[in-house]
Amino acid sequence: MTDADRRRWILRRPPLGEHAGSAHDVLREARLLRALAGRVPVPEVLAVCDDDAVTGAPFIVLEFLDGLVLRDPDGVRAELPVVERAAVGPALIDTLVALHGVDPSLLGLGALADRTDYLQRQLRRWEANWQRTSTRALPELAQAHALLVERAPQQRRTSIVHGDYRLDNCLLAPSGSGTTVLGVLDWELTTVGDPLADLGQFLVYWAEPGDVHTALHSPPTIEPGFSSRSELLHRYCAATGDSPAALDYYLAFNWWKTACIVEGVYSRMRGGTTGITDRTPESFGDQAAGLAAQALRQAARLG
Repeated sequence: MTDADRRRWILRRPPLGEHAGSAHDVLREARLLRALAGRVPVPEVLAVCDDDAVTGAPFIVLEFLDGLVLRDPDGVRAELPVVERAAVGPALIDTLVALHGVDPSLLGLGALADRTDYLQRQLRRWEANWQRTSTRALPELAQAHALLVERAPQQRRTSIVHGDYRLDNCLLAPSGSGTTVLGVLDWELTTVGDPLADLGQFLVYWAEPGDVHTALHSPPTIEPGFSSRSELLHRYCAATGDSPAALDYYLAFNWWKTACIVEGVYSRMRGGTTGITDRTPESFGDQAAGLAAQALRQAARLG
């Protein structure tokens, strides 16, 4: 939104159409953002409205952060010189470390802090989503799930988990301003759980040149100049004391979870229930099959 003085604001509300009552809960998101302010970079919450009569749904008003969202290689080439790219990954890792250091009780999530079954809950949730929407057999997905259930490690730490932490859910300072994270966005999946699951997803989405399978169809980090996954993994572990070897399971888990998500998009496209996209259903189907095979290979290597 733009006001009379040409200042910009963000109005965030649930999407149009039917959706589960607990999905897209912007009021919960506002509470989280206000609790996180000053601890990790987030946009300021300026107003909250729970009256459906105003816009047809609850909504929140956020400050407008004028920064970069790097979604694809074209955006990287246009917006971020090669010399500035190496600092992006470390800035995102440092922000993730800061998030995982926040006490869950400060966000009103303390009641979940003693639970240590995050992986089990996630495995059940995403497997159920896949089974409910499946339109074809995908044996690799089922086989990977069985291995992940069998080999799930004990949860050693508990923290706030963003749930979808990746480069294109973060706003970066514009080029020439110094590489900093202006704001982390999209908090609707946030809960308390295993922080290594957050890191595993971040690394799965952090594609490298030459990767055969990628979580995003056209990942921005395949452009030259970005840090490697290994460098980012070791930076996180140096800050937290976690073992890099512990990430093997969480990488396999997130390849599988991402395959479930992409397979769900494929199923919805075949059913005609998605919006306009520049990709075909077959493109999503092929990607999901490749991700499922990748997940199975990773899971089969687990001890």
